[in-house]
Amino acid sequence: MARYTGPKTKISRIFGEPILGNGKWLGKNSNPPGQHGAARKRKTLGEYALQLREKQKAKYTYGVLERQFRKTFEEAQRLKGVTGENLIKLLEARLDNTIFRMGLTASRPEARQLVCHKHITVNGEVMNIPSYQCQPGDIIAYKPKSADNSGVTSKSRGKNPKFSWLDWNEAEKKGTFITFPERENVPENIKEQLIVELYSK
Repeated sequence: MARYTGPKTKISRIFGEPILGNGKWLGKNSNPPGQHGAARKRKTLGEYALQLREKQKAKYTYGVLERQFRKTFEEAQRLKGVTGENLIKLLEARLDNTIFRMGLTASRPEARQLVCHKHITVNGEVMNIPSYQCQPGDIIAYKPKSADNSGVTSKSRGKNPKFSWLDWNEAEKKGTFITFPERENVPENIKEQLIVELYSK
């Protein structure tokens, strides 16, 4: 299976930040994985290694495989504006990420599962493709049968008000993808310019 299913803390330790969870163990052991721990001498990363690491961080954060990620980057290049910012906008507009941002799940993997199990509708139609690109005005909701299932809705934690490009109505169990987010409103610590430089080689 190509998608990473191993320990989340291990990935967080590689990048030194909690990109796949709450990172509660980072304080206890924040050393990168590998033999000898903190005593191991580590080389200073070169330009290519830094660029590659930033791409890997983005891929792990959004749960995207290499081929999908490259296609998303190529789409970002075709759009008007700054390629790096366009890349982040397209990744944020993925259906699984949108559900996560709306607060319906505690993590992106949970949001992906919610979509794959056909609990989510887009504009009234059941959508089971996590990579579906949401467009401004799209109505995202639970499937009627799923909305009454406490096992599905119990993970909902409420939308963070700082995600102003999304709207969620808890009473009606549906929300709206209002617009693509601006880069400064996306909290992910990703240096997208390094990714652009990597793919420009």
